[in-house]
Amino acid sequence: MNLLLLKAAQITDNVATINGRQLEHLLKVQRAEIGDSVRVGLVNGPMGQAMIKTLDTQQAILHIILDTPPPAITPLTLILALPRPKMLRRSLQTIAAMGVKTLYLINSSRVEKSFWQSPLLAAEAIEEQLILGLEQSMDTLLPTVHLRKLFKPFVEDELPSVVGSSTAIVAHPHTEQRCPIDCKFATTLAIGPEGGFIPFEVEKLVQAGFAPVHLGSRILRVENAVPALISRLYPA
Repeated sequence: MNLLLLKAAQITDNVATINGRQLEHLLKVQRAEIGDSVRVGLVNGPMGQAMIKTLDTQQAILHIILDTPPPAITPLTLILALPRPKMLRRSLQTIAAMGVKTLYLINSSRVEKSFWQSPLLAAEAIEEQLILGLEQSMDTLLPTVHLRKLFKPFVEDELPSVVGSSTAIVAHPHTEQRCPIDCKFATTLAIGPEGGFIPFEVEKLVQAGFAPVHLGSRILRVENAVPALISRLYPA
């Protein structure tokens, strides 16, 4: 945790109350003491510094000053076939850490139906993973996550308005076009499940204006493909 990310309910008159996981991190990882300064941020707000006024095993009281804007967003809309739950947790953290602010989790032929029953898809569970990613990268702006369980209606009816004027690409190993690098424009990127989108799905995406691109001859797992593609499109 490189940033203590606070919710508005934790703050009253520039004083924040910390407990639970965040308190445990202060005590066991940062080995913080009264009088220490720590980096803090407000969810969907500014960042800054906080001084620890009181600290024990029950709670910490911080005096906070929030005066720094969060980092610039990554101008990428990500369309991601729903990964298996274990992979979803890591992917959400990575997506948040890399500055993506709009994510669509969609169905695909190779997405197992049971994945949609995962408790990790509850709004609170998704937010928990996103916050972990934001704390790691020192960001405060929560991504917006949309769940779409029907592939064809989403691609035909909704996806064109999602793409808008952005450049639309789909990660697909069986194509000649390499993924662009160091983009200076907004992009909508579609990434399939393990095994990739089936030909019908690729065809529907192409009809919606997506250009198939590849990362090379190696086939990556979703959790590896996500950061590889984002960092190629928008190098730090």
